[in-house]
Order: sequence, then structure tokens, then C-alpha cells
Amino acid sequence: MASFNKLKNVLMLAFDWILYGAGIAGHCRVTVTQPMFQQADSSMNNVSLTCTFSASGCSSSPPEVLWFRFLTNTHQDLCTPECTDQQKYRVHSSQNNILLEIKDLTVDDNAVYICGISFSDSGSPLSKQTGDGTVLMVTGSGKQHSNGKHIFMIITSSLLFLYSSAVLASFVVYKVGSK
Repeated sequence: MASFNKLKNVLMLAFDWILYGAGIAGHCRVTVTQPMFQQADSSMNNVSLTCTFSASGCSSSPPEVLWFRFLTNTHQDLCTPECTDQQKYRVHSSQNNILLEIKDLTVDDNAVYICGISFSDSGSPLSKQTGDGTVLMVTGSGKQHSNGKHIFMIITSSLLFLYSSAVLASFVVYKVGSK
């Protein structure tokens, strides 16, 4: 239970940074979409996770692209915006399409991957948004590390993430609307 509360606190801090990092003002609005689920076989060696975004009222400067990974009991900053492990992760951008390439794929890469887009030069709370996350399920011919319990935890974490996002979005709308 303590690890879940720790993960929830980290998630809320990440949202606070993304939503409130530059203050509340402006008209920039970003929408981020990701597929909910992607399956890959470890024999493929590489997989690319997709993230698309749209931006209205934002500057013409390119946004910062952020990638996070949520495991059963922890999270990792993968690319914020530079990738921490450039041998393992690479970000490819083409207009409003972003790909996270994961190399040397193993079942240890099973996680929820979240894409974030940030127009840091905007003060609008909607200029920094994340997608709902993609659950990556890697299967392999060797020993499979991810059994049903791990899958259940990943799906449960994803649902809790979506619930927290909805609550936070409602709070932001309420606070902005009351001013």
C-alpha cells in the first residue's frame, strides 16, 4: 500500500509540473493521444510506441517531448527531453507524430509508457499535457517474466492513472473557471 501511495504522489507531482510549470495564462491548448495497448515479441528486438498531438494557439516553436514509464511499483523518466539511456531509447519526431523507439526488447520492458508534450513558452495550463499511456506487453520465447499478476498490476495502474487524470482535470477546470 505504501508503494502505491508513493507512486500516486509521484504521479501528482508530475502532473503539477506539466500543468503548472509555467503558470496559468494564455490560450495554447494541446491534446495528446496514444494507443491504449501494444503487444510485441521480444524476438523483434525493437518496438516503436506512437504518440500524436495537436496544438492550437501555441507558438510555432517545437514543443518539448517527454516520455515516462510506469512499472508496478515505480516510475522512470525515460526522455525529459533527452533520453537517459540513449542506447535503449530514442525519440523520433515528424510534425505532430512522436515515436519512442525501444531497442533490445525484453519482457522487462513491460510497463505503461506515457508521452508528454510541453510548450514551455506558454503560460496556459493546457499547453502541457500527457497522453493516457500505452500498455506495452512484451512476450518472448524464453522465460516469461510477466505473468498474470504483473499484467493485472499494469492494467490497474493504468486505470488509476486515468482516474487521477480525470480528477485533476476537473480540479483545474473548476479552479480556472472560478477565477
